[in-house]
Amino acid sequence: MKRRQIFGLLGIAVAGLLLAIGLPLVNPSPVIAQSNSTILVSAAASLKEALEEIKPLYQQSKSDVNINYNFGASGALQQQIEQGAPADIFISAGKKQVDALEQKGLLVTGSRANLANNRLVLIVAQDVVGITSFYNLTDSKIKKIAIGEPRSVPAGQYGEQVLKKLKLYNQVKPKLVFANNVRQVLAAVESGNAEAGLVYATDAKISNKVKVVVAADDKFHSPIVYPMAVIKSSKNIPAAKEFIQFLSGSEAKTVLKKYGFLVS
Repeated sequence: MKRRQIFGLLGIAVAGLLLAIGLPLVNPSPVIAQSNSTILVSAAASLKEALEEIKPLYQQSKSDVNINYNFGASGALQQQIEQGAPADIFISAGKKQVDALEQKGLLVTGSRANLANNRLVLIVAQDVVGITSFYNLTDSKIKKIAIGEPRSVPAGQYGEQVLKKLKLYNQVKPKLVFANNVRQVLAAVESGNAEAGLVYATDAKISNKVKVVVAADDKFHSPIVYPMAVIKSSKNIPAAKEFIQFLSGSEAKTVLKKYGFLVS
């Protein structure tokens, strides 16, 4: 038997075997690897408790998606992203930081949305008495006022605006103690390292060591809004978009309301 005939018969035999076991002969469908997605969310420190409670709710229906958080001051997180640090989603406590990233073309077009709003409040330790308004910050008994660093902490920017609008800033400036994020402000008042502090209403709500003296009038500061967006360098853009969509839904809003955030 000629060699060509032998190879022909072998080919027919192999083809028959493949058909018998159900393997395709031509144009095999590509195998898509199934793997878990991990989303890194860089978020304002004031969102910590709410976002951590939202995570398992999301994973009930998206068990293949792992959510990791990087909490900090919005300005510091903005700088990290600008310098190339990994992040899939950015949630800021102010428009300024997200605006800056958008202007530099670092956000996925159309992914931006507002998560919630908040209020700025003046807090003191539970045992402090006689402080009933912002004007009492000039009293001699108030020696230190904790406030977020205005250059990087939105709560500090809002606080500075309020003090200037009330014409108190120059008087209390020597008393100001600047913190790297709003949770450090809360901790300073809780520990007694500062007699008063300016934080969000949501921060005061989670502490039993401080009390709210007064909420700042909204007209004295820029709107306190939490914008969020997908980072263009993300390797998980579809999954990041889905999580942002969930954060805009009713389940997430219920949790945000629980912690004192204002949602529409």
